[in-house]
Amino acid sequence: MSDQTSEVLKNLAVEEYCYLTTTGRVSGNPHEIEIWFGAGEDGIYLLSGGGHNSDWVKNLLQDPAITVRIAKTVFSGTARLVTDPEEEMTARYMLAEKYQEWEGERTLSDWARTALVVEINLNSIL
Repeated sequence: MSDQTSEVLKNLAVEEYCYLTTTGRVSGNPHEIEIWFGAGEDGIYLLSGGGHNSDWVKNLLQDPAITVRIAKTVFSGTARLVTDPEEEMTARYMLAEKYQEWEGERTLSDWARTALVVEINLNSIL
């Protein structure tokens, strides 16, 4: 990720949602979803509560080239499933901290503990 892209992402990290666009694995048409995200060092992390059964996950497994819109900024990117246990836990806690509104004990919800972790490496700003 370029320094410019990284700086823009830091400023957008407080936004509540991002809009992920994948290419339909059957139709070939763009499919956009609104989803929670966490900003990492090289991109963003997403959690799929539906795991591998979510359409957006099936789409990105077929074609990992995606776009992500955060506020009015659109990024190109490449999606991948996170398999490294340490990276996975970092992402889980990042999103849980942002969305669970912890008070005191930092316990992961069922969603944060069991959802499939996806990383989007942001290539550039479009």
